[in-house]
Amino acid sequence: MTQDSQHGKWTISSSDDDDEDLPLSGTTTSKPHRAAVSSHSSHLSASPPSPKLGPVTATVEVKPEPANTPVSSLVIGSEARQLAAMNQLNPVKYESSPSLAGKRKKEVSDSPGWALSDSDDDDDDDDDDDGDVKGKSLSNLPKRAPPSPKTKKPKVENERPPSPHGRLYYIDEPEDFFESSIPCLNDTYRFYLNKVTGLDRKYNSGALHIRDILSPLFGTLKESAQFNYCFDIAWMVKQFPSEFRDRPVLIVHGDKREAKARLVQQAQPFPHIRFCQAKLDIAFGTHHTKMMLLWYEEGFRVIILTSNLIRADWYQKTQGMWMSPMFPRLPKGSSESAGESPTFFKRDLLEYLAAYRAPELEEWIQRIKEHDLSETRVYLVGSTPGRYVGSDMERWGHLRLRKLLYDHTDPVAGEEKWPVIGQFSSIGSMGLDKTKWLKGEFQRTMTTLGKSSLRSDPPMHLVYPSVEDVRTSLEGYPAGGSLPYSIQTAQKQLWLHSFFHRWKANGTGRSHAMPHIKTYMRTSPDFTQLAWFLVTSANLSKAAWGALEKNNTQVMVRSYELGVLYVPAAFNMKTFPLHKNPFPASSSSGFPVPFDLPPTCYSPKDQPWIWNIPYSQAPDTHGNIWVPS
Repeated sequence: MTQDSQHGKWTISSSDDDDEDLPLSGTTTSKPHRAAVSSHSSHLSASPPSPKLGPVTATVEVKPEPANTPVSSLVIGSEARQLAAMNQLNPVKYESSPSLAGKRKKEVSDSPGWALSDSDDDDDDDDDDDGDVKGKSLSNLPKRAPPSPKTKKPKVENERPPSPHGRLYYIDEPEDFFESSIPCLNDTYRFYLNKVTGLDRKYNSGALHIRDILSPLFGTLKESAQFNYCFDIAWMVKQFPSEFRDRPVLIVHGDKREAKARLVQQAQPFPHIRFCQAKLDIAFGTHHTKMMLLWYEEGFRVIILTSNLIRADWYQKTQGMWMSPMFPRLPKGSSESAGESPTFFKRDLLEYLAAYRAPELEEWIQRIKEHDLSETRVYLVGSTPGRYVGSDMERWGHLRLRKLLYDHTDPVAGEEKWPVIGQFSSIGSMGLDKTKWLKGEFQRTMTTLGKSSLRSDPPMHLVYPSVEDVRTSLEGYPAGGSLPYSIQTAQKQLWLHSFFHRWKANGTGRSHAMPHIKTYMRTSPDFTQLAWFLVTSANLSKAAWGALEKNNTQVMVRSYELGVLYVPAAFNMKTFPLHKNPFPASSSSGFPVPFDLPPTCYSPKDQPWIWNIPYSQAPDTHGNIWVPS
C-alpha cells in the first residue's frame, strides 16, 4: 500500500497494516509489520526483526564507515542514563556498536536497511508522550558525517564531543545562567519559559532554570513532592541548593517492575527520598504529570511545568511552567472552604491528588488544606486514568477543558474566523480521518466559547517541528529523541499532516530550542488577541485527553496529565493582548506566547519529524546523521 502526501511518501508492504498495533514492552513480536520508507531521496528496504522477549527494538544496519569514524550512542529509554554514561566515557566505533551485537545481520548493501516492530496500539495513542520513552529500548546513533580533507581537525583530547549528549553535556553553564538575586519576573500571568544555553542574554531575562526555582530566593524549603515521568535522581538532588539538599523529597512516578526497581536503585544513596507509585490500571497509560509541591517555612507553592527531571530537559529545549504565588498558612481553626480561589483551584488540586488513592499523598493533601490559595487566577485541567460516566465525564481531560471554556469564556463576534492552535511534542493515533477524534471530539472542545450555540469550524493550526527544524536545532538530531512521533502512527494518518506548522520562535529567541512545552489556545484572526491559553503536560493524544466511548456516554482516559488554563475573565479582561516581544521580561499586560504567531505552514518540501526512521541525507548542527537502531 502506498500513501502520498505533500509531506512525504511512505510505502507499506504489509497485509495487516490496519491491524491494531503491537504492545510496547515485555511482549513477543510475533507478527511484525514490514515497511519500506521513501523519504526524499533515501530508500530504506526492510526486513522483520527476530521475535524476542523484553523491550521491542528497532534495528538499523548501514553501510560501514571508515574505521576512524566516531559514533556517539544516544539511548532513548528509562535505562538510557546508565548506558549513556558508559558511552560517554568510552565512545564506541560504529563497527563494534553494542546496539548491533548479538543480532542477526543482513548483508550490507548500498541501501541502508531498517527493521522495526510496531509499538503503538490503535487506541493507546502514546508514542509515548515524552522523549525518554519508557518500555522502548530505542538506540539512536547520531553518526558523525565524514569531514572533508580540508576541514579535518586534529583531535584534541579534552575537546567537548560534537554530540550535545557527549561527556560534558551542558555542565559548563554561563556564569550568569543562575540568578543571584530575585529575577525580574512578569507576575501578571506567572507563566515562564526555561532558560536556554547559547542564547543572547536578554532571552533568558525573566526565564527560570530549575536551580532558580529551588533557590532560597523563593523560600526556605522544608519538604517537596516531585511529580514527573522521567527522573535522574542524582542530577535532581544536585539542583537543590546545598542547604536544602537533604530535605525530604517524595517522588510520584508511574514506573512498574524493572523500571521501578531501577528508580529505587537510583535513590539508594539518598535516604531522604521516598516514593509514591501512581496507579495505572488502563493499558498504555503513563504518569505524565509534571508538578512540584514545595512546602516552605514561609508557606506553600505549586509549580506545574512541562520538563522531566533530567538534565537534557533543562538546557536547550523550550519548556514552560506556571509558578504559583507563595500561599500563606491559614489561621488555625479556619473552615474547610477557607483559602479558596475564584477559580476553585484549591478544590480541584485536592480532587486531583485524591484521585491517586495514595496514602503517601495524605500529608500533602492536609498541608494544602491548611494554606490560603485564594490568589490563584488559573484553572486546573487534569487527566487521571479511568472510565467516567454522567457528570464525572467533565472532571478530566478534554471534556474538563470544554466545561471550563463553556462556563468561563464569552462568545466573540466572528468567532468562526478565530483559529484554534495546538502545539505539542508527541502525537498519538487520531483514527482513519479527521472526523474521528480530532474534529469529532477535540476540535469541538477547542472551539467552545462560552454558551454560544454556534458550531463553528474555524482554522486549526497544529505546531510540530519539521525534520529541518530538528536538524538545525541547538541539539541537532538528538533533539528528535524528545519528539517521539513514530512511523507506524504517521503512516496511518497522513491526512493529519495538512494541519502542521513549523516551530518558529524568534520572538522568544527559541526557534532552535526544540519544544517540549505543550500549549493550546484560541486567537483572533489577526493574531493580536487570545480568547484563552493552556499550558499542560498533555500532548496530542487520546491517552492524554480522553476519548468518548459507548455512544458518547462514557469517556476513557489512560494517563495522568496536568495543566493550567488562563481565561481573560479571571484577569478582569475581555481578551488577552498578545505580547510580541516577551524578552527581556517586562510588566506588559500582553500574554507571552512562546512561539511566533501567525504560525508558518509546512511547505511542500517539509516533513514532520518522525523519530524512528533514519535521516542520513544531511548532517545536523553537530555534524551527525540520525540512524535509529
